[in-house]
Amino acid sequence: MNILILGSGGREHTFAWKTAQSPLCNNLFVAPGNSGTDSIAENINISVTDFDAIKALVIDKQIDMVVVGPEDPLVQGVHDYFLNDNDLKHVAIIGPEKAAAELEGSKEFAKEFMMRHHIPTAAYKSFNKNNVEEGYRFLETLKAPYVLKADGLAAGKGVLILNDLSEAKTELKNMLVDAKFGKASTKVVIEEFLDGIELSCFVLTDGKNYKILPTAKDYKRIGEGDTGLNTGGMGAISPVPFATPEFLNKIEERIVKPTIEGLQKDNLPYKGFVFIGLIKVGDDPKVIEYNVRMGDPETEVVLPRLKNDLVEIFQAIANQTLDKINIEIDERAATTVMLVSGGYPEAYEKGKEISGIQNITDSIPFHAGATLKDGKVVTSGGRVMAITSYGNTYKEAIKKSYQNIEKLHFDKMYYRKDIGFDL
Repeated sequence: MNILILGSGGREHTFAWKTAQSPLCNNLFVAPGNSGTDSIAENINISVTDFDAIKALVIDKQIDMVVVGPEDPLVQGVHDYFLNDNDLKHVAIIGPEKAAAELEGSKEFAKEFMMRHHIPTAAYKSFNKNNVEEGYRFLETLKAPYVLKADGLAAGKGVLILNDLSEAKTELKNMLVDAKFGKASTKVVIEEFLDGIELSCFVLTDGKNYKILPTAKDYKRIGEGDTGLNTGGMGAISPVPFATPEFLNKIEERIVKPTIEGLQKDNLPYKGFVFIGLIKVGDDPKVIEYNVRMGDPETEVVLPRLKNDLVEIFQAIANQTLDKINIEIDERAATTVMLVSGGYPEAYEKGKEISGIQNITDSIPFHAGATLKDGKVVTSGGRVMAITSYGNTYKEAIKKSYQNIEKLHFDKMYYRKDIGFDL
């Protein structure tokens, strides 16, 4: 098979790394890709949302399967674009159709879906610029901290958690009236704050059947001790130590099953990954959010633990035969630590040369915001590289990641030194 992966981050490098191991994969392409994918696939410099350019590429390279990494093309309907084109409809697409991608595309849509299918989540209300005053009054009924979520896609930065009521009111106005997050915050969901510890659950579905992948926990804030601004993710571990068999059973019975059944009942066609962001409140799981693709950096710890041939799984998703697959998981823990550009998640410089990659042993460097320039690997984004390691325990794995990070260098390189600290 000829396979195309859409995306350019650490998640897509991990997909390419795993896909390239499959005997079912003849030729592998990544669009636009990065310096990591360049060594195992052919990078094609086109945008993930330029569907006409993607079509031309698929026809030119005789692509049989497209694996969609990020959320933007899914929310914009790349799957539907293929289904509605006679030249493309035979191509397998891994990722849900547009109607189902609204689970990530709209926080309000996701909350209504959860309410309809009795999936445990935080109480909420949504507001727009015409009822800001009502939003203020709703905030007054809640206890601090206050959770404000931009309804649309805001690249993982559209969620604010504030301790002060007047600050929460100001930010609500900033989002709705002053368009702080642009179009993403024309509607804002305000919800009750859930106090607990977060984790992520990853589910594969072919639209009828489902399989659950290993749990992971990521670390979103830039500063140690989970302080400072939200980022796309600073590191992750898998499995999650506190996710006991009893707790995992609750997740499956109360959340995964009703989610997959809900997709069918609501006629939301879904072939791909369901990422369920969870919080453990007491001994019970509740849903914080849905994503309609794999998380990043969680992919960099979940896929390395998957023993199966990934392409075989993708074929089963496309053919709706996922029930025939037996998922095999590596018993070892996996951890990843994200190296980021100085200044991220705010302004940062690009084009810094990365040295020492060839010295890494016993860890896997997954490139993210990194590209090739004049034969050298240089930074091209905020999150630059994820260093993944295996270990018998997450502590052993994390130690390896940190040991290998010491061999790497680029100007103003930053990383958190406390991944796994709260476990």
